[in-house]
Amino acid sequence: MIIIGEKLNSTIKEIQIAIENADRGGLASIAKGQYAAGASYIDINAGMFVEDEPEKLAWMATVVQEATGAPLSIDSPNTQAIRRALEVNTNPDVLINSINGEPKRFAEILPLVVEYDTSVIALCMGTAGIPETVLERMEIAEKLVEDLSKAGVRQDKIFLDPLVLPLSTGTQNGNVVLETIRQLRVEFPKVHIACGLSNISFHLPARKLINQAFLVAAIYAGMDGAILDPLDQRLMSMLYASEALFGKDNHCKTYLKKFRDGEV
Repeated sequence: MIIIGEKLNSTIKEIQIAIENADRGGLASIAKGQYAAGASYIDINAGMFVEDEPEKLAWMATVVQEATGAPLSIDSPNTQAIRRALEVNTNPDVLINSINGEPKRFAEILPLVVEYDTSVIALCMGTAGIPETVLERMEIAEKLVEDLSKAGVRQDKIFLDPLVLPLSTGTQNGNVVLETIRQLRVEFPKVHIACGLSNISFHLPARKLINQAFLVAAIYAGMDGAILDPLDQRLMSMLYASEALFGKDNHCKTYLKKFRDGEV
């Protein structure tokens, strides 16, 4: 499972304060914790700093890389902020979060993906916003994979995001995303499928319980990546157990190692 650590996001008050105060130690400590807990990428987001987001995001990239050397997931709606972070990035394995089917956004982000040879999260949405149906999401995914492939992006560097909407806003939102994952896995066996896991539980009580249940179902459906909190040991335990249960952990080697290390 490709784990994208979600904790360095400026919408989190603790992180916003750390960025405001240029608290390198605080930021580095959280990055180190996520990486040690199993994050494959550390997501960085400075979107709350609209006026100087490019410099803030580049600063975050530098701090995280100096502290961990971990691959970055560069998360921003601002193309210039993504470019600044890429300019200071030192790890060749880097992920842009994100592109989508909206023509303007696609045209802005694709040159960065190609120039810096990055992986990219591709959201299954277009100009009309997030589609309600599985069919609409699949149609956008097909176009995204086709256009990215034509531009020379390998399919194993594409992370399709089926778009998780909260259960609190629609009873079938869970079923829609799970069926989308299932169909994406069948149609695109070489691409990665990753989503923002905790979106599913927004505005519900006992959110961690919902997240855990959804994680198990999504792994079974074919998801192989997730933006989540790797410091949530219970959630990570469910991840390792699910991979073993669904035949994604050869001879349960990872599960057994994590158990021996006290991580399960």
